[in-house]
Amino acid sequence: MDLVIMAAGLGSRFGGNKQVEPVDNDGNFILDYSVYDAIKAGFDRVVLIIRPEHKEMFEKSVGKRLRKIVPVEYAFQKMDDVPAGTKIPAERVKPWGTAHAIYSCRDVVSDRFAVINADDFYGFDTFKIIADFLKNSGENEFVSAGFKAENTLSENGAVKRGIFQMNGSNALGLVESKVEKRGQRIFATPLNEENWREIPRDTMVSMQCFGFSKKLITAINQASKTFFSQDEKGLQTAEFLLPDVVGDMLKSGTTLKVYPTTSQWYGITYREDLQNLKNAIDKMKSKGQYPNHLYKTAKNKEK
Repeated sequence: MDLVIMAAGLGSRFGGNKQVEPVDNDGNFILDYSVYDAIKAGFDRVVLIIRPEHKEMFEKSVGKRLRKIVPVEYAFQKMDDVPAGTKIPAERVKPWGTAHAIYSCRDVVSDRFAVINADDFYGFDTFKIIADFLKNSGENEFVSAGFKAENTLSENGAVKRGIFQMNGSNALGLVESKVEKRGQRIFATPLNEENWREIPRDTMVSMQCFGFSKKLITAINQASKTFFSQDEKGLQTAEFLLPDVVGDMLKSGTTLKVYPTTSQWYGITYREDLQNLKNAIDKMKSKGQYPNHLYKTAKNKEK
């Protein structure tokens, strides 16, 4: 099974390339911890989705050390990797979005794969949920680990979260939203709206951690034709989002199981979030959840 890591974002709110921001004294990144947990859970290959100009940087850092413990492949999210005939606006700089990221690895991924963000810390239980499900799932069955909204917020500003619409353990839909903490209350609004409303603290949200069959690739290929048929003005700012594609699939027979994870999420949406994450990792190491050095053996330790 593949672990697909989306690492092509710009990190505008963070103020830099947060995917390769060291989070411990050994210079490891968040994605090092995700790979460590994923291998324990049963994943056996890593696919890194990056921008082409970042390949050397990734290979010299995380790629070099990961190859000592797991096969690594690269997929490149390129602005011109679009259906034939698409007219790309000259003003467009931002990547097309998370569905396009998965579109970029359509010829690389295996029949069963997980998708995560490079800049989110998910914890072992999250990967175990995904791996255990994928080992016995059919092509019409997807899975996600669900996090309580209160455990996914930043003290430094609003964050983007997918809010699950649930029926038991089945997701009926997923609404991409801005979510923020105001005192002890949590408010959310769908993207591109200002219709803020209070949500319960235990609302189940997505941290973009899914398990898919390759049927997703077929759906993204089809959806890309509609997305990129927009006029140039629309394509200046539009985003081709993974939750939107998944949401459409749920209307036509695909199921998405959502299982609560006991793991604590951490992330670095803002620069100010970084120290909290480092402190959390130190605390987890002191409890024995992670070794003091992820690449602790002579074979695996980076030279």
